[in-house]
Amino acid sequence: MTNLPQPDQRQSLTGARLCKHADYQRAYAASRKRQSASMNWFLALQSPAVSPPGPRIGLTAGKVLGKAHERNRIKRRMKEALRRHLDLLPASCDLILHPRRTVLTLDFKKLEAEIVRILQQANLEAARIAPPAPPQVL
Repeated sequence: MTNLPQPDQRQSLTGARLCKHADYQRAYAASRKRQSASMNWFLALQSPAVSPPGPRIGLTAGKVLGKAHERNRIKRRMKEALRRHLDLLPASCDLILHPRRTVLTLDFKKLEAEIVRILQQANLEAARIAPPAPPQVL
């Protein structure tokens, strides 16, 4: 019997999603709006009450973006680009992305590059706003 190489494990956004309206509202209140070429984004540190702790992502697609099938396509494209770069999500932070209509027609490689750029900026911002670690007592 030969050992065939296993295909790459497909990562999922399931555990890393913002689900509750209260989580979105808390993240909006604790952050400020940042802009990129085809989307706006918000980054907030998680409250200690979040269980389990870890990075979470939220996507919004309001009716201003188009009909339901267009909004769904925008969300599918965003989820796929994010899924490919889950390792870049800032730890213990909530990130909310508001895509613009241009995401619908944007080349996927460009969309993916923009999401990577946003995640890198979010990591820098998370490091800047994170509270300092308490000193260890030996």
